[in-house]
Amino acid sequence: MEILDTAKHYFWSLFSVIAVVFFWAGVWDGIGYLPYLENPLISLIVGIVILASSGLIFKEFNPMEETEKTVTNILRKVTNHSRKHEFHIKYFDKNKNKHFLLNARTLHTIEKDAFLVFHTGAKELFIPINRVREVLHKGKTHWKPN
Repeated sequence: MEILDTAKHYFWSLFSVIAVVFFWAGVWDGIGYLPYLENPLISLIVGIVILASSGLIFKEFNPMEETEKTVTNILRKVTNHSRKHEFHIKYFDKNKNKHFLLNARTLHTIEKDAFLVFHTGAKELFIPINRVREVLHKGKTHWKPN
């Protein structure tokens, strides 16, 4: 009985694979024979336009994404660190066109993986994470982008 169940399993697996191949061949040949899409250059342009309009091409090939994930992870660790007062965060202020250094003691939270929220006295300061240039620990560089 067990051999029969195994045979059925392999049969339906093979059947499914064949169905997927036939489906893909139908899509490939069906779209490939449309009047304007027979030209490979036109097909390439249409494919790029579809990927660009969906945002997928920009999401998948964003070279800054890895850096943003790394700095976010490091800043999360600093936020939860028991001695976060030993850390400083250096960021670039676009409006004043200069770098500033803030003590991580005043770092309250990270909002939506996009902003650092600092409590400085009676006001809150929001710093975009992409403006962070360096994280220092006891005055020495702990993290800096490549």
